[in-house]
Amino acid sequence: MQFVCRVGTAEGVVTQSVREGQDAASLRDDLEKKDLHVFEIRRRGLLANLSLPFAGGGKQKIPIQQLLIFNRELVALLRSGLPLLQSLELLKDRPEDEGFREVLNEVRDQVKGGEAMSVAFASFGDRFPPLLAPTLEAGERSGELERVLKRFVRYQQLVLETRKKVISALMYPAVLISLSLVLILVMTGYVLPNFGDFFAGLGAELPLLTRVVMTVADFLRTHAIWLVGGAVLGLGAWRQSGRTQSGRRLIDGWKLQIPFVGIVFERMAISEFCRSLSTLLAGGIPIVPSLETSVRGVGNAAIRERLAPLPAAVREGASMADGLRSTGVAENLMIDMVQVGETTGALDQMLSDVSDFLDEEVETRMQRVLGLIEPAMLVIMATLVALLLTAVYLPMYSLLGKISV
Repeated sequence: MQFVCRVGTAEGVVTQSVREGQDAASLRDDLEKKDLHVFEIRRRGLLANLSLPFAGGGKQKIPIQQLLIFNRELVALLRSGLPLLQSLELLKDRPEDEGFREVLNEVRDQVKGGEAMSVAFASFGDRFPPLLAPTLEAGERSGELERVLKRFVRYQQLVLETRKKVISALMYPAVLISLSLVLILVMTGYVLPNFGDFFAGLGAELPLLTRVVMTVADFLRTHAIWLVGGAVLGLGAWRQSGRTQSGRRLIDGWKLQIPFVGIVFERMAISEFCRSLSTLLAGGIPIVPSLETSVRGVGNAAIRERLAPLPAAVREGASMADGLRSTGVAENLMIDMVQVGETTGALDQMLSDVSDFLDEEVETRMQRVLGLIEPAMLVIMATLVALLLTAVYLPMYSLLGKISV
């Protein structure tokens, strides 16, 4: 493979050249053995840096599973007494994700050059969760990096568990819809056209239902390329608009308006905010910077926009409970719990309890929604399949009736 490498020499000269290598990690090691400082290594070629509207443009985010494994291993090494730089040296080539290996090599280089690990991770911007760099900074300031990282690992585990529960709950409806769509495509694309040709050869008049279904099937078959192309372009436009601030806010706002499901998205976003804020406060970061970071880390742009005035309100002297009440995103129970946490000085623990409560509510609501979706999908798909089968067999019964007469 060919890679474009930007390196610096011991004399301070920065050069860029094309080099051969098995992969980016091994090429980086070879260059470092030659006393060269590696600034960047990227695949050479047109497609290597091409950003398609259906793929994530620019640098891809580090998979959260890989980050969780790395943090667990780092906590274990720090607990055993190994220095941070030596721990990074041992872990830099362990991730399966090549992009993550490149990032860890760069982080190791920056830490080796005297930079704080929080600053090194923050230099990679959106490739990591917004909560990571402030958490590392809190551990570095307090001198308890292992304890703070351990709490962050727990936070990541809870986020992953929530995602897995949601995906698992949606799996059955997704399989049901997929199988039904395959059956409908086979009926409209193969079975109905053959039946139409057969009955046309007999000169029999087709019933109205069969004619309507066959007209729709012919339209779908003859315009399949345009329909697929339009769907692909629509999906690309949807994803492209989701990368802009206004588009993301509009899409996330629509999610909150979906009947039965919108409340689930809202609760998940608030739980995410409370969990991250609890983690930062427990790490020793002041409340205003913690609020700013937690608000930035909320995945739903519509909720994030509504929470945006909260840090400024707290900075100006308002309590967090009053600030939350003014945003309109929190229920009275959550506000009361936050107020109790502020009064007793245990705000981080109270926020963690709020997040646990919201996670349980999300799971309960998801089960209720799925309890409604599954029967509804069964009825809809069964109705469509019944119409198709009726359209196929109805001409046969008509023809048999004429033959008997």
